[in-house]
Amino acid sequence: MRTLLLSAALILPAAAFAASSDDSSEPATTETTTECTDGMVWSDDAQACVAPEDSSMNDDRRYRAVRELAHAGRYDDALRVLAAMSDPQDDRVLTYLGFIHRQQGETELGFAYYRKAIAANPDNLLARSYMGQGFVDEGRLQEAYAQLVEIRTRGGAGGWPEVALRRAIETGVTTSY
Repeated sequence: MRTLLLSAALILPAAAFAASSDDSSEPATTETTTECTDGMVWSDDAQACVAPEDSSMNDDRRYRAVRELAHAGRYDDALRVLAAMSDPQDDRVLTYLGFIHRQQGETELGFAYYRKAIAANPDNLLARSYMGQGFVDEGRLQEAYAQLVEIRTRGGAGGWPEVALRRAIETGVTTSY
């Protein structure tokens, strides 16, 4: 019985993280990437593609659209949505500015945004994972591993940010989102 309780205690924190975080899995494909073009995003309220500045969009909806657009490689569209966010210093905004710039080959600028995101929110596991993956791309495995340890220390064991970075360190292959 003790073994069972100990096992559950070790597994549940990771499961809780994975279930509660919008960043724990690949973003779902929606009409934002299947229907909308030119930086427009899908509004469930309007049942149409709208400008990211539209009043039917709040920052959480915009953020989901940014994740989806970035995952699809539509970086210019994602940047337009990021520009519509109410707080340009929000750690989620900084994380995706870092991701987009790193994906576009501006690695140092990407790292600068990740550092700002982590300074604003040290528990931003996604920024830590993306930064760690950038370190893997550059062969800086010790720095990547340091981010992996931080992710685990901050309760992220088993979640997408931890798994993606661990796999990148093990294989040398980083994710495209």
